[in-house]
Amino acid sequence: MLSKLTTPFFAAINASRYGVGLYVLMGTFCVLICAFSALFFGVIPISVADVFNAQATFEQHILIELRLPRVLLALCVGAILAICGCITQGLFRNPLADPSIIGVSAGASAGASIVIVLFSEQVSYFGGLSLVFFGAFIGSILAVFLVYRLATTAAGTSVTTLLLAGIALTFFAGSLASFLQYLGDNDMLKRLSLWRMGGFDHANYTHVALAISMLLILCAILPRFIKALNAFLLGESQAFYLGINVKVTKRVLIICVAAGVGLSVALAGTIAFVGLIVPHIVRLCVGADHRLVLPISACLGACLLILTDTLARTVLQPEEIPVGLITSFIGAPVFMWLLKTHHHKVVDP
Repeated sequence: MLSKLTTPFFAAINASRYGVGLYVLMGTFCVLICAFSALFFGVIPISVADVFNAQATFEQHILIELRLPRVLLALCVGAILAICGCITQGLFRNPLADPSIIGVSAGASAGASIVIVLFSEQVSYFGGLSLVFFGAFIGSILAVFLVYRLATTAAGTSVTTLLLAGIALTFFAGSLASFLQYLGDNDMLKRLSLWRMGGFDHANYTHVALAISMLLILCAILPRFIKALNAFLLGESQAFYLGINVKVTKRVLIICVAAGVGLSVALAGTIAFVGLIVPHIVRLCVGADHRLVLPISACLGACLLILTDTLARTVLQPEEIPVGLITSFIGAPVFMWLLKTHHHKVVDP
């Protein structure tokens, strides 16, 4: 039903001379509308007039110091996760692939667990960044490095071995995190649980600067590999015969996914299904061409997390629901529906 409703509309845009640019323009407009609207929703209602009212200093403080960094961080993390999911699906030639399958999220979780349990008394901040952030980011990078080394031989990097090594490391990192939970006290367990659920309640402008920097880096690097990602859909051997440097391409793409997802998880905790559902839905709507899939996925991922975060902080006022719980609660049924209605389109090509 989804593809039947959207195909005529997207086909008309694809036929346009300015199809890709029009997609980007429409997506950017939607992101701006979502971000602007999210700023004024919350426990304390804020109007546009309060922004320009010199007497509304309290409302302006909430808007600038609390909501704005939160909305910007949700925007960047949503876009990064969706882009990395798109890359993973193209690299593995499977629209059911998710960035976590190469061990990024599990490594970040293990790194955060080590810091929270073993360095609980020394948890501090460096320019707005906690030790948990550094532990999660280093853990994610080490996990991907280990997986990549296990999958790489003199003949090159095997995608299948990469997948299997990622699964094995995910189990190992999960066991390590569970063991550390067993050693921790009630306060540590609560902090670990809240971190794993994901959220933007600790967002600040340092986090935003890091997320924007990563998003800009991905936007600068990935357009050079769009042709390679499209060629990978035909298989690695066909991509090689089309003139693609398969070894370098896989290495750069894996580094991009590791850095992007690792930073996102370190900043916001584990937020499930965004990297899987968003690019999958986009592929069903516009096809497999990464010239379209990458920018549309980024915009849709940004909109999704902005709206999800707004829902998380408003639906049970004044309490707040972890964003990761909402994405899982929404994403799981949507994913099952996609499997049921589009099972013939989600097989490995």
